[in-house]
Formats: sequence, C-alpha cells, structure tokens
Amino acid sequence: MPTWLGLVDDAAIFPPGNAPLHDAAAAHVARREEWWEAFVGPLVVKDTDVPLLRGTPARLTVVVTGGAGQLAGPAGLCRKLGIDLAGLEIALRDPDDLPGNARRVVAAVDAARTDGALDDDVPVFVELPQGDTTTGWLSAADEVAAAELRLKFRTGGLEAHLFPTARQLAGWIDAALDRETSFKCTAGLHQALRHRDPETGFEHHGFLNVLSATAHAFEGGTTEEVVALLDEKDDGRVITTAINTDIDAARRWFTSFGSCSVEEPLESLAATGILEDL
Repeated sequence: MPTWLGLVDDAAIFPPGNAPLHDAAAAHVARREEWWEAFVGPLVVKDTDVPLLRGTPARLTVVVTGGAGQLAGPAGLCRKLGIDLAGLEIALRDPDDLPGNARRVVAAVDAARTDGALDDDVPVFVELPQGDTTTGWLSAADEVAAAELRLKFRTGGLEAHLFPTARQLAGWIDAALDRETSFKCTAGLHQALRHRDPETGFEHHGFLNVLSATAHAFEGGTTEEVVALLDEKDDGRVITTAINTDIDAARRWFTSFGSCSVEEPLESLAATGILEDL
C-alpha cells in the first residue's frame, strides 16, 4: 500500500470546519481531479445526513449518533439509496459498563451483517472513551478485537481536555497493537508535526509523530520510547525519525484520521520534505 494512500478522511462537516453538507460533498467529489486525490479517504457524515445524500457519488463513512440499536438503520439506508458505504463509526456510551456496551455493538453489527444490511467487508470503528486504559476500557477493547472490528481514538477537539496526553495515546496504541487491531484517530491531527496552536494554546499531536510511534511500538519499543516519540517537539528529529521508520508497516495499524481540512495535513506533510508522489 502506498504510504499516504487514504490517510486523511474528509470530515469537513464537523467542527471546527462545519462545512454545509452539500458543499462538503461537492468539494469531496471535485478533488478527484487533483493530483493528490489518493491522499483523501471517504467523506465522513452523520447518520442523520444519509437521507440527504441520495445519489451522491462520494464514498461515505457514517458516524452513528445513537446507540447500538441504531447501527443497522444507516447501513441499510445506504444500500437502499445506492450509496457506497466505506465504513461505520460508533462510540461507546455507557462508561459504567464499557464491555457490555461493546458486546451490544458487536451483536448489532453481527445482526446487520446477517440481515444483509451491512456487507462483511465494510469496517466498523468503535470509539472508546478518552482517558486511561482502565480494566473496563481494556475489556471493551477485547470485545472489539475478538469481533474483528476496529478501534477509534479521539485525539483532539474544541476544548483542552479533549486532547489526550502522550502517555494516554501511547496506552491506546499499545492496546490496539496488543490485540492486533487496526485503529483510526479523529480530531486534532491537522498537521504532521506536534505543535501548539497559537490561537487556542492547545498542544496538538502530529500525525507523523503518531505514525512513527505506532511503528516503533509494533517493533517492540518500550512505553517510554513511544511516549517520547509522541511528545517530540523538535521538528528535525521527528522528520529524521520518520524517514528512518517503516511508515508503511504503521499504516497497517494506524489506518487514517479524520480532519475537517484535508488540504492542511497535505501541506503540512509536504513541508517536511518526505512526501513522495502519491
């Protein structure tokens, strides 16, 4: 797989971009004429948006806004409307019983596949809550992995507490790799390198840091080494590490991240000097 293929999912309708739905869909399809179109993955929308996108030629990843019981609906509707469904995403919403919540999601996915609403090859990403990897968190990850679903990690947002620490993110990555489970990230990864936003003051993870850290963790690196890679703020060191790292292997696990801008990550990666032709 080419190193950067489908790295950024187009989440233009989500904050802080908040693009109007039809404008976002039109822009997404128009990018097929760009030389870098392979850099962009599916258009990410909410399940409530699906009825408004009848006939769209865009491939969609649909975020389920409700619980497990609402998972089959948008999948079936995409099939009915002829929409190319690239993936489903759903968050666990019961912090007091994360493993039980995960089992309900797994059961809903199984039912949707059995009923023909959801094709077997459509990936389902389960978002675990932010925070430390507690026993319940890890048990929920076990349920996701056992069902061959994927994990989703939130790496930023509109408030400071939505940005996980390097140690928390390292724990999430380790949990995914330990279970041989792919994951995606969402929010906050707008640039290749770790940085502090001058307007908000929020410290953002760099997606190049995350790729290098994932590769290093997969190769048996210690937790402290992975944390250091995620926390590295020296741009030159991050770039040198990435050049000397098997990023392709990391993409097997860190499949993509959602961003309200797809141009900003591309420009940021190009500025590092390591972006080969797509």
